[in-house]
Amino acid sequence: MAEETPPVDEMHYEQLAQDALRGVIRSALERAALPDGIPGAHHFYVTFKTRAPGVSVPPDILAKYPDEMTVVLQHQYWDLKVEPTKFSVMLKFGGIPKVLAMPYTAVTRFYDPSVQFLLQFEAPATVEEIAAEVAAAEPERTPPQNGDDDGPKVVSLDQFRKK
Repeated sequence: MAEETPPVDEMHYEQLAQDALRGVIRSALERAALPDGIPGAHHFYVTFKTRAPGVSVPPDILAKYPDEMTVVLQHQYWDLKVEPTKFSVMLKFGGIPKVLAMPYTAVTRFYDPSVQFLLQFEAPATVEEIAAEVAAAEPERTPPQNGDDDGPKVVSLDQFRKK
């Protein structure tokens, strides 16, 4: 009896579903960005990967939350800007206003506790993980035998990163 090969999802339904659910986040944030703000008792806990591609977080916040962060949008948020692929918001940290911006793909959880509504997503690859994948995929170059290499020089920044 021949083994059947499993069907291949060339439509990528899982990704389509994730994108559609991220559209729910965008719609909720669009409503929160209206002059009246978030209606009723609704409020949002938005968890995101701070090192995901496209995320913009001030350095002091990134140092405090090097992997993941949850922000609450309820009463005190300003300048909420909702775009098709990302959003930004001003929040106060220690009384100091700071702007955070992120693509919806960086969001790992969206929770509205007033109605127990939760969306959870797979964590996106971080900038460092993407760089490591690219480096691993590049073929190794052997240096020229005569020592004259006019090619680009690669310098590792790992020694300068905060641990």
